[in-house]
Amino acid sequence: MAAGRWVTGVAATGVLVATGAWARWAAGVDGPLWEEVRPVIEARLAAQEQGTGNGSALPGLGARWFCRARPLDLDERDGVVRAGVATLCLEYGVRDGALVACSGDQVPQEVRLRRAADGGYRVVALEEAPDGAGSAAWRRDHFGLLADPDRPDPSAQAALETAARTHFGLPPDARVTDC
Repeated sequence: MAAGRWVTGVAATGVLVATGAWARWAAGVDGPLWEEVRPVIEARLAAQEQGTGNGSALPGLGARWFCRARPLDLDERDGVVRAGVATLCLEYGVRDGALVACSGDQVPQEVRLRRAADGGYRVVALEEAPDGAGSAAWRRDHFGLLADPDRPDPSAQAALETAARTHFGLPPDARVTDC
């Protein structure tokens, strides 16, 4: 019986530690600051991807990139904002009234921003995990053990499809086809 109580106590402690870690992370993202820097980050990501996808080889599609960033951590010190983000960028075009999905990229990144003279923010540095063996260490060093930059975010893909349909003037229920 004593062993059963011990196991229950350890399990309860694990739940409390995990809950505390989650609460600490959630409290660490400054919502108003994120709302200020998010559009700048997403615009930079989309600009960076332009011309790199399969759709760019098909000029009739008018393909362009749409990007979404999810904050993993956010910190502002000495006028510099460091944003650890999980990104999803998808390339869409249009053909025969359908949204055409051409390419995609999902990469965790560290973005550094500085306030510009106009009061907004501008990206001053962007770093992403290297390919290959160093990727796991880079992710751990930049985001810690608890963040999951590779967690799928179905709402991000849906939001990007909606933005692409709006951009191309398609109805909300326009079908999605492959490139």
